[in-house]
Amino acid sequence: MPSVQLRLASVGDLGLAAWALGRSGLLGPHRPDRLWGIAGALRRWGVTLGATYAMGAARSPDRVAVIDDEGTLSFADMDRRTSTVASALADLGIGRGDQVGLLSRNHRDFLTAAVALAKLGADTIYLNTGFAGRQVQEVATREGAKALIVDEEFVAATSQLDDRVTRVVAAGEAGGDNPSFAGFLAAGAREGPPAPGRVGAHTILTSGTTGTPKGARRDLGAEVAPLVALLTKIPFRTTDTTVLAAPMFHSWGLANMAVGLLFGATLIPVRHFGAEETLRLVERHRATCVAAVPVMIQRIMELPAEVRGRYDTSTLRVVALSGSALAGDLAIRFMDEFGDVVYNLYGSTEIGWASIATPGDLRAAPGTAGRVPIGTHVRLFDPDGREVDQGASGRIFVHGGLLFEGYTGGGGKDVIDGYMATGDVGHFDGSGRLFVDGRDDEMIVSGGENVFPREVEDLLAAHPAVADAAVIGVADERFGQRLKAFVVRREAGAVSEEDLKDHVRQGLARYKVPREIVFLSELPRNPTGKVLKRELS
Repeated sequence: MPSVQLRLASVGDLGLAAWALGRSGLLGPHRPDRLWGIAGALRRWGVTLGATYAMGAARSPDRVAVIDDEGTLSFADMDRRTSTVASALADLGIGRGDQVGLLSRNHRDFLTAAVALAKLGADTIYLNTGFAGRQVQEVATREGAKALIVDEEFVAATSQLDDRVTRVVAAGEAGGDNPSFAGFLAAGAREGPPAPGRVGAHTILTSGTTGTPKGARRDLGAEVAPLVALLTKIPFRTTDTTVLAAPMFHSWGLANMAVGLLFGATLIPVRHFGAEETLRLVERHRATCVAAVPVMIQRIMELPAEVRGRYDTSTLRVVALSGSALAGDLAIRFMDEFGDVVYNLYGSTEIGWASIATPGDLRAAPGTAGRVPIGTHVRLFDPDGREVDQGASGRIFVHGGLLFEGYTGGGGKDVIDGYMATGDVGHFDGSGRLFVDGRDDEMIVSGGENVFPREVEDLLAAHPAVADAAVIGVADERFGQRLKAFVVRREAGAVSEEDLKDHVRQGLARYKVPREIVFLSELPRNPTGKVLKRELS
């Protein structure tokens, strides 16, 4: 079994870690026979996704593990299901160290595939469901995929792949000669493969908002300290019922999936996000957590007040957000209605997380990215690699347990003294809270003045007539660059271009006022909610 690593900096950190683990219920009492079953799962698969359903079956075999469009499955059901699929995949020649792509929406078969591949010791490549067939082919070829597990709706997107790449259908029936999970399970339950003796790696694709998505490779097994750090900020518990709205192919959805699996939480994966449907799921299943991206709670707040008021969401303790910028005004409005439940994580596919904002942080300093958790360290550097003074802005660099191993195609992020660049610029306030000013490659120099779009976007979004906003820099003969804003109004004609320019003038310096504002019906976004600024011009 791989060794379990827990590296914390001080006695104080250890005390905080013990408190967080105790609060979560992970250290709660278990019957001796159940402890034996948990130990057996860990001996076989280590602290990996492969052990999670076996551990859950040992603790509470009849507890509901998954609720989706197809119904419910218990932990014992999912343990048998993942073992059966793993053995069937092994029969197809898929096993230890093989690269396997997973192209699937949020549902039980995504969970089944991820855990089954971990039981095999295979390496999983998480493919974006928004990819066109050409992109699927490019990534699968670049990553050296031996097999692809895909939902039936994506089979056509794999048609140009080399015939030597095995294709397996997850959700849906087999198409043509492709084997399927449905076929594996219809053949009867199987014991599962022998212990692989290795921890499978996970390749998560970057968002690709500024270019072709890159593969960021990391190991989700054996390292406990990052989980403990997360628990000190976000009160996840073993009794949680979690609505997984964030796409699980991306790092934030995957992280919440992994935490839920390890905790033995009941997971409700959402195949297609709907704002009202999310509220309905919370009420129907008495959900305690929602894992989402900021644009999803924005869509919830865009529902008419009478619609939001139809649903009892009083069971919610945590709405965990990440994946894109969270406007301070949005967080406050959401908490005013649903309670102090918003926890916002700032990080990236490459560095994991840098900081986490609790409801108290968001109330005290709207727009903050929060505080740096235990086991993580953040430093701010100027362009010459020198650390900036307190309160000054600088490039954000992170050191911690979740830094990625490098891009699978080669290359990586800038590193200074063991700290890795996030690609953002930010500053700390006097209370130690981090603020992200913007992307270091998005800074606009207009008439010799530096402007980050983020502060202008946040101010525009705070206007009561504005539903969404994005700002870019465009070429200008006189000033070098000028600001151009794209705005989605809550109602057509509710606010004019001059109204919004006056609004920005009242809150920011004149050189930060957009020279042009274009009204759109919606902003282009990727599945994790990030605005695709390359599509704006």
